Parts: sequence; structure tokens; C-alpha cells
Amino acid sequence: MVDRRIPKVRDLAPLMQFKAPDLNAKRRRLESALTIADLRKIAMRRTPKAAFDYTEGAAEGEISMARARQAFEDIQFNPAILRDVSKVSTGWNVLGAPVSMPFGIAPTGFTRMMQTEGEIAGAGAAGAAGIPFSLSTMGTTAIEDVKAANPNGRNWFQLYMWKDRDRSMALVDRAAAAGFDTLLVTVDVPVAGARLRDKRNGFSIPPQLTLGTVVNALPRPEWWVNFLTTEPLAFASLDRWSGTVGELLDSMFDPTVTFDDLAWIKAQWPGKVVVKGVQNVQDARKLADLGVDGIVLSNHGGRQLDRAPIPFHLLPDVVREVGSEYEVHLDTGIMSGADIVAAVALGARFTLVGRAYLYGLMAGGRGGVDRMIQILGEQIVRTMRLLGVNSLEELTPEHVTQLERLVPRARAAAAERAAV
Repeated sequence: MVDRRIPKVRDLAPLMQFKAPDLNAKRRRLESALTIADLRKIAMRRTPKAAFDYTEGAAEGEISMARARQAFEDIQFNPAILRDVSKVSTGWNVLGAPVSMPFGIAPTGFTRMMQTEGEIAGAGAAGAAGIPFSLSTMGTTAIEDVKAANPNGRNWFQLYMWKDRDRSMALVDRAAAAGFDTLLVTVDVPVAGARLRDKRNGFSIPPQLTLGTVVNALPRPEWWVNFLTTEPLAFASLDRWSGTVGELLDSMFDPTVTFDDLAWIKAQWPGKVVVKGVQNVQDARKLADLGVDGIVLSNHGGRQLDRAPIPFHLLPDVVREVGSEYEVHLDTGIMSGADIVAAVALGARFTLVGRAYLYGLMAGGRGGVDRMIQILGEQIVRTMRLLGVNSLEELTPEHVTQLERLVPRARAAAAERAAV
């Protein structure tokens, strides 16, 4: 028999603590997001389809993007136990200066279309968190305004080489004058990738407001009001343009750029030079020999060549080739702090997040970007503690096993012959 009694209020009170309601809808919405996937869901509800698809989409069948994300899922962490992990440090030096965490905000184009605060929100949040912010050539906020939003933080400028070299270098000069410390030269866009979602949505500059566009935007009144009552959308570094994004890229970008042009750019820039868009070991070796300060393994978030190499898979081979002292950075497919920790363990000095940043921006402007950074930071710390490490320097390839899903046929055949 079980003895029963009438519960007393004083016994129940400690077990029934009610949370005070938060009347701030935006704060309540963002606090409910525990992962980047949660921010994505909020962003999708609040952003018209054309703008959301510009962020979400990739080239052609979007196979590159799917494979990049799958690669991060296909890992096994190998933790050590009985380590004192009461204190964990997530910072170190990147390109000669400190960062608080091993990730920064990637350059993104058309950013104010996603949410009206655009690059100002990203730069301010990055500066507050102690991580770099990257401004795209195709950004929607002027170089000088980004500097004003992040006056004491690290600002990087991402450069596309145009057919008009004088205009390209005029932007470089403006970035240098504004105190940007790093130039990200993006080299994987000789022509625009086939971004089919944008074509289907009629995504253009300025946006073409069809009946479908208006109907889709009406249930999202905050986005609609912001779009109509703020500065007309344009690429802040460029003249006005009428046409699709792909047509703009094809009209501007120079398919004749070579390693010689890169050496010339490097000679013009007073700060660090990093080449973004490296996709094989041989090019990584050549760039290291050329003397650029670092490289970013990237397939442009899957937005250029579909079925491109997976940067995370390429990482260990590149690090072996160029040496662990050379700065290898990584982007494409990163959706959690655990992904970042895995990349650092396999030799990446730094990572860049693009879609995760834009999900946060669409979910809540500056507050959403702050929340994105907070989520990734908490995940980094938790993953490091569970692995049994106190600092980024303690992470090694032994902490991560890349499980194989896609194995090249020649490699598989060689393994079979060796087993016979």
C-alpha cells in the first residue's frame, strides 16, 4: 500500500515556478530559437519567398549544397574523458589579430532584401561579439557605413574582379581608406551560376513586383512596410542596374582573371589578402607559394558549379599540402557550432557563415544576428567540453572521423584490390 496525503502549497511551490510572460514579441520569438534550423523556420515565416529563396537556394539541382551539409553530418566525434573542462577558450589569432571565436560573417549580396537592417545589423553584431564581418562587393550598404557600424571591430572586404579594373580597384581603395584589414578575393565566379530559384521567382534588380510577389508578401507586413519605407534597394558599391542578378554578374565579372592578376591585386592592398573559392589541392599549393596570407576552401555555398568538390572533405588534404602553419579557412554547409569545431579539428584556422547569418537577420534583424552568434558560440563551447578540450589549439584530427558516404570509384576499386 502507498500512503497518500493532500499536497500542501508550500511543498508544491518550489516545483511549480512559472515564467513571467515576455511582452516583447521579437525577443520572445528569438529566445525560442535554440538552433540555426529554428532561426531558419522563423525566417521562412517572416520573409517573402523570392527573398528567402535567394538565401536558401543554390545552383541548378542544388546538389553541391546538399552534399556540403551532409558532409558535416557524416562525422564521428571522438571524445576524451576525465578532463577538467571547467574553463574553455574559444579564441585565438586569425590573420595576425585576435578573434573571440573561430568563425566570422561571410560576405553576402542583396542583404537588405532579406531584412531592411542588412549589413548594418551584421557588422554591429560581429563587432559586439569580437568576430570579423565581411562586406560583399554586391552588398547593399556602403563601405563607409559598414565601418561606422563597426568602428572598432574587424571589417573585411570581399572583391570580385570586374572587366572594368579601374572600378574594381576604386572599391579596394575605398575599403583601405576606411580601415578594412583584410581583402577577400573571390575567384570562383568567372560567370554566374545557374541559380534557378531566382529565375523562377523573377528575382531582379530592382525587384519585379508581380501579383504573386505582392500576394506572398502581404502576410508578412513588417517586411512589406520596411521595403516600402526605407531607401530603395541597390548595390551600394555600384551604379543602378535593371535586370536579373545573374545578368548583372555576367555583365561585370571578368572570366579572364589569372594568377598574374591576383599578384597585381596583392601588390595594391596594404592589409591581408585571402583568396576565397579554392577547390583543389594544386591551386591551394600555388596560392601559398604566391604568398597570399590565406585561402578559403569554398564552393560559394553551392551557388556556382553544381556537383563541385565538398570543402570539408577537401580540408585535410589541403592542410597536409600547405602545412598547418598556413591559414586555411572554410565555408559552405556550416549550420552549427559542432560543424565549426570539426573544421578546426581538421586544420581550419577559421570559418565563415553566410546562410546562418541571413537566417538570423531575417528572423529578427540585429537581434536575430546576435542570437545566431550566441547559438553558434554556445554550441562551440559545449562541443569542446564534451570532447574534453580547453582550447582550440587542443583540437586535433584525432577528435574527428569523417565517415565516407561518397567514395570516388577509382579509390573504391583500389581499396578492393588491396583487400584481395
